[in-house]
Amino acid sequence: MSQPRTLGVIPARLASTRMPRKVLREIAGKPMLAWVYEAARACPELDGVIIATDSEEVAAVCRAHHWPVELTSPDLPSGSDRVHAVAQLHPAELYVNIQGDEPLLKPEHLTALLRPFQQAHVEVTTLKVSCTPANIANPNAVKVVTALDGRALYFSRATIPYARERVGEQQNVWKHIGLYAYRAQALTRFHALEPSELEMTERLEQLRFLENGISLYVEPTTYDTIGVDTEEDLQRVEALLRSRS
Repeated sequence: MSQPRTLGVIPARLASTRMPRKVLREIAGKPMLAWVYEAARACPELDGVIIATDSEEVAAVCRAHHWPVELTSPDLPSGSDRVHAVAQLHPAELYVNIQGDEPLLKPEHLTALLRPFQQAHVEVTTLKVSCTPANIANPNAVKVVTALDGRALYFSRATIPYARERVGEQQNVWKHIGLYAYRAQALTRFHALEPSELEMTERLEQLRFLENGISLYVEPTTYDTIGVDTEEDLQRVEALLRSRS
């Protein structure tokens, strides 16, 4: 049997710091993880999707729903490290890191994420969406600035760019959406690197790539998401999903 070219991996950690057990919380009649998995499976560019968890409870839910799952060490420090653990068992050319707390995920997000790999020099990709005025000063909404060719220059919880001469005016700010795709060798290199100073300062693992000279290409999307970190986030997502159905 041929190896899949592109594998989606959903890190699903049960012991989340801000909202424990959130990947199993019910949203509009289904576990949060179900919304994420079903959207990922609907993406035609993915050859397979595997859930990577540190919890036997999550693994049992996956088996009950016939979702492919791998148990990974609870000591892994990041979602990218969990994707790397799955990569040791399931070889592929490209790996897609699909956050387990993004129940508003659409297949179109993943299609956009994979588009830049048509260029051979691209090693890592991620997404951006126009930032709403309410999120421009929100540190939980990570911002990104890019070069003209789409390479990320920096990610920050601060408002970047800062419009020094137009304070209070509408700014062209981009919000980062925390989905990533990597060539296998870039994922291996990330795993081998120590957490970087900027990464630890901002608590943003993607800065490890930039500090070590690895380019991230940022593809725009028109579809925003709400990563679920609080009860308020969950309620907002539930209202949106119920309105869709």
